[in-house]
Amino acid sequence: MELNNVKDAEDAAATRTTEPSATAESPVDVLISGAGPTGIALAIDLARRGVTALLVERQDRLSPGARGTGIQPRTQEVYEDLGVIDAARANGGRYPKMAHWADGRMIAETDMIIGSEPTPAAPYASALMIPQWRNLEVLRDRLTELGGSVLLNTELTGFEQDAHGVRGRLRATDGSVRTAHARYLVAADGGRSTVRRTIGVGMGGPSLPSGAALLADLAIDGLDREHWHRWERPGGGFVMLLPLAGTDHFQCYVVDGSEPDTDPDAVRAAVAAHTHLTVAQIREVVWSSVFRPKAGMADSFRAGRVFLAGDAAHIHSPAGGQGLNTSVQDAYNLGWKLGQVLRHGAPDSLLDSYEAERRPIAARILETSTRLHRSGTMKRGRDLHQLDIGYPEGPLTRELRPAVPGGTARAGDRAPDAPCTTPDGTPVRLFDLFRGPHFTLLVLGETDLDTTALPADPALLRTVRAAGPAPHLLDPDGHLGNAYGTAPALYLIRPDGYIATAAPADEATAHAAEALRPYLAGVGTRPVR
Repeated sequence: MELNNVKDAEDAAATRTTEPSATAESPVDVLISGAGPTGIALAIDLARRGVTALLVERQDRLSPGARGTGIQPRTQEVYEDLGVIDAARANGGRYPKMAHWADGRMIAETDMIIGSEPTPAAPYASALMIPQWRNLEVLRDRLTELGGSVLLNTELTGFEQDAHGVRGRLRATDGSVRTAHARYLVAADGGRSTVRRTIGVGMGGPSLPSGAALLADLAIDGLDREHWHRWERPGGGFVMLLPLAGTDHFQCYVVDGSEPDTDPDAVRAAVAAHTHLTVAQIREVVWSSVFRPKAGMADSFRAGRVFLAGDAAHIHSPAGGQGLNTSVQDAYNLGWKLGQVLRHGAPDSLLDSYEAERRPIAARILETSTRLHRSGTMKRGRDLHQLDIGYPEGPLTRELRPAVPGGTARAGDRAPDAPCTTPDGTPVRLFDLFRGPHFTLLVLGETDLDTTALPADPALLRTVRAAGPAPHLLDPDGHLGNAYGTAPALYLIRPDGYIATAAPADEATAHAAEALRPYLAGVGTRPVR
């Protein structure tokens, strides 16, 4: 493996796609309904795997409004792999301290979003603030780079499925109707999902206190942008104004016990009534909406050839900033599995692991966000960064070592990063080597690994040796050893950055490598083109 000239495998995969910008008239591998963060992230992941996808959106543009603004550290790692982290960071920023106001003056400052310092194992340590409309633009631009697109003004109104695929009925805003043929359908069409209702999957969950909030993006004069501003209302309720990174706007959130009115004049009046700002200082209402908190989870995430992802599968209170992040990670989990089935001969049963892995995660996060919502607490810490999410009990996880030292990465865990060097001293991170649609076999320790039993296609599997007579990596500062241990071992890293298998590497290493072959066969090891 040549580490001095690493090129993302997704670019090569995308060039193998005969129809990178699929249209409604062309058969495609995957039909995606809904071009929010979930749908576009999935389309990106499929495009870099050479999987044709048709992404349809009923609106005439990507959704406006800042909406969910927080990109958690784990999602930032996903964005790095998908090739959008640099653009997201260029268009985003850190959350400022919160300023508490009373009687026209600032009375206190607090840290609401508690970050931490980056570490060699976790290079992203704080939530990134980026307006959702800008986030969508960043994702769409990356999809365009890979040859994909969003088909706007097009709604999936119904579909049928059989053993061979899905036939979807698409209606354009001009009233024309077309049929799209796909191998699979993914519903990323939101909490009121048409697809979920069509397949008859129910959604249940906890009840949240009734009420509604006014959500708006505003242009404001006379308010500093170095703080996230909050005013408490006598008798309950509050107003918050968050300066949106990369813009001159503020996101406004008003809870005052009344039914919100989204008329621009009513928005100005509501903000002025509960703050020291005047109506004249609120010079523009860029976007506004009524938000009603809901929570729930679909009874299942798969029905035949149809999958639910994002809000179509689970709805969260915004408390904790978990909904968007969980949704993008749904797409990240499902994308590589669809790629393995459609391009590398994996059995369709691999797709069952999507629900088996993601539904328990959604349930756990739903519980967390509901608890935070009910408590009313605003502080957000590392427990919400989603770096501790893993699949230790998942159907694709194999921990083959009889004993694992404490603090060492285990099968099912998120695979940590580690700054290393090549033998000539060139800096390289593990995340650089994991990036792309392939599996990675990380070999630690002095061992004579026999790879003849493993697939040779680098689009499927790349072997990285961190020791031995001809290593690809050196660990001069011990970061690799700190994360993965110093004992000889084999770590098979999934395309989504989780450890699939961990096995001892000793005198029986050749047999250990052979033992990986059935696992790899189960997740696809041969091109089907």
